[in-house]
Amino acid sequence: MTALLRAEHLFCTLPSSDGERVLFRDLSLQVESGEIVDLTGPSGSGKSSLLTALAQLNPHASGDLTLRGRPASAFTPQQWRTQVTYLPQQAILTGGTVAEAIRLPFTLAVRAGGSNGTEGAEDAYDGGRRRFLSLLRGADRHTADRLDDAAISRMLDALGCGDIELDRPPHDLSGGQAARVALARTLLTRPKLLLADEVDAGLDDDNAAKVAAIMTRAAREGMAVIRIRHRPPDGASSRTLVLSDGRLHGNDATHDSGSTDMQAAAHADGSRSGRTQGDETHPDGVHPDGSRAGTARPEEEA
Repeated sequence: MTALLRAEHLFCTLPSSDGERVLFRDLSLQVESGEIVDLTGPSGSGKSSLLTALAQLNPHASGDLTLRGRPASAFTPQQWRTQVTYLPQQAILTGGTVAEAIRLPFTLAVRAGGSNGTEGAEDAYDGGRRRFLSLLRGADRHTADRLDDAAISRMLDALGCGDIELDRPPHDLSGGQAARVALARTLLTRPKLLLADEVDAGLDDDNAAKVAAIMTRAAREGMAVIRIRHRPPDGASSRTLVLSDGRLHGNDATHDSGSTDMQAAAHADGSRSGRTQGDETHPDGVHPDGSRAGTARPEEEA
């Protein structure tokens, strides 16, 4: 089975007053559709640099990248980044209103014609992401100059931002609100792989759980997620990678702890390690739709 993303021989060297500083060298990893991978490690170990390297946003990094078996050279940088999307910790929201900021990716030329460089990609993934109905319904109908208000509101509500007016200026948002608005925008563009750089930093436990729940739901429908985290484990990830001393180490039970070529820890039936098939309750007691365990869950929208 072809991995969603495979990275091999990744190097990153930063200029410094002493000449050069090697953050990491000869790293390899792979990610499968539908898994959530936590990336941890000491501050300054290169976690953000690794994510930006995977998104082809890091001029100091090099290596071999493939997406569903296609080399990165087969994509323009813009096409690659619509599929492998980096979400920074510090949100950048451009536009006069929250709605304009969220709609920005849908106005860009690379998306206007619906071309993302992956025509003919596997139907299984595309079918899965189209089934992300209750939150993405409306996003697939507007790819040029607007996005349905209802789709935006549903996503914001699922992330605990239902009280944010769509006509509110982005600069009036708190740091946590801005981070979740940026996450909503990214999820609505439906990348194959989301690279999330501490998007739950600064959130209280309740809102962090909502972010984890919506990522879990996206993963269930085929999106892969690599997220940098410094919070205690929340049970959403299928495995954890630790970047330290320029090397990747895995600490999950499915892989050797010294391995640098990691594969998915999801079961064939789509369930996660440590969960039973059909159990849709998040380990923190939050359902993928954001409702709490022990409360009535809203019906799925058709």
